[in-house]
Amino acid sequence: MGLMTGDQYKASLDDGRATFFEGERVDDLPGHPILGIAVDRVADGYDWLAGQAVDGVSPVMGVPTSVEELRSKVEVVHHAGMMAHVTYTSLMTLATAAGRIADVAPAYVERIQAFVDDATARDLRITQCITDAKGDRSRPPAKQDDPDAYVHVVDRTADGVVLRGAKLHITGASLGHELLTIPTKSMKAGEEEYSIACVVPVNAPGVKIVNTTYAPRGHDPRDFPISGADHYPEGFVLFDDVFVPNGRIFLDGETTLAGTFAHCLGLWERLGGLAAMADGADLLVGFAQLVAEANGLAGEGHIREKISEMIIHATVIRACLEAALSHAEAGVFGAVFPSELYTNAGKYTGAANYNLMLRHLHDISGGAVVTAPSMSDLENDETGGLLRKYMGTRRGVDGEYRTRLFHAIRDFSADAYGGWSQVTNIQAGGGLYAQRIVTRKHYDLEGAKRSALRLAGITETDAP
Repeated sequence: MGLMTGDQYKASLDDGRATFFEGERVDDLPGHPILGIAVDRVADGYDWLAGQAVDGVSPVMGVPTSVEELRSKVEVVHHAGMMAHVTYTSLMTLATAAGRIADVAPAYVERIQAFVDDATARDLRITQCITDAKGDRSRPPAKQDDPDAYVHVVDRTADGVVLRGAKLHITGASLGHELLTIPTKSMKAGEEEYSIACVVPVNAPGVKIVNTTYAPRGHDPRDFPISGADHYPEGFVLFDDVFVPNGRIFLDGETTLAGTFAHCLGLWERLGGLAAMADGADLLVGFAQLVAEANGLAGEGHIREKISEMIIHATVIRACLEAALSHAEAGVFGAVFPSELYTNAGKYTGAANYNLMLRHLHDISGGAVVTAPSMSDLENDETGGLLRKYMGTRRGVDGEYRTRLFHAIRDFSADAYGGWSQVTNIQAGGGLYAQRIVTRKHYDLEGAKRSALRLAGITETDAP
């Protein structure tokens, strides 16, 4: 019990888990040439968090009870890395859901608290599994040709249930200890077997995780300054008749509560996404200004206009994050949660406009973003000097500096990691439509109508 060190975390992964990468089972995650880099990052996060602990408890754990504490936790978790983020998101999803089901399902709340206490005591890492395979998207779970298209209960005993199905797009699934498995959406009568929420150990019999990654392969790490050092696998999590004991089940057949878990996860996923977008938007501005200066075009009107638009975008995203935290709302058990309105509006704005910001960056940068020579080419005795000469622009802007800048822009925005970022900005925490729904739900539309009526000189009683 107690805080885990980075080395202890690495040792904890040797637990018989069935994890696969590019057709082969991986029995040594820390020693794997690609996945091992991600393991090292998580281990570093453990060691860093140990220095931030309060009374022997990691700052990843614990429910915030004030706006200041919420703000502090968001900053710490964001700095601590992906696995700290998904763990905090998982725990806050459970805390939020517990508050919303406390009156109607107190037994589940007791189980949730017991698991949270255990995960805190053992300093575990948890990933949230929500998105199902879904099959034919036009049909609900109970009307699929294959009933396994959504994770569901296939057998039941006095001691627990047996799960079958798959969860997709689970960042870091192979790097954690527990899988928080919840319904992907609201359920209806007849979909009781799909209304299941629980936690499953990563090494539970029947759990198989197939990994993909945007990590660079076999290249000079200097050509991938961002993704080469910081990347995480995405897990395709297979539940092949997995037994879950009763004590780990937080919802079992209550269709009216299924959507609660998905909604709670959406809130915390979007808050994390908003925080990442705020920093990412500033990076886009920084890259755009640096490359404009390196190219000698920083003073051009159309370049300044594009960068100004990028600055406004970054400022609005940051403002939404600040508003989401400043307008945090108190809930059950004294917990404080970010504003649903500003979290969803900010996440939507950041995701919906991201491609335009990338277009500006690539337009400002030019084609060398994807054609700049490798760093090793600059070191070649025959070509290096000439490449430095022609990649340079003027005194003070040498060819190596400009080449490194292009590699960073490409890696960040126009290669495997850049593609991953484009898709996840849209899809993480639910697509754009989900954020529109929640924003509309929490916006004071009636208040806006009353204001318009007053300005028009029309009383509410005269309005149709």
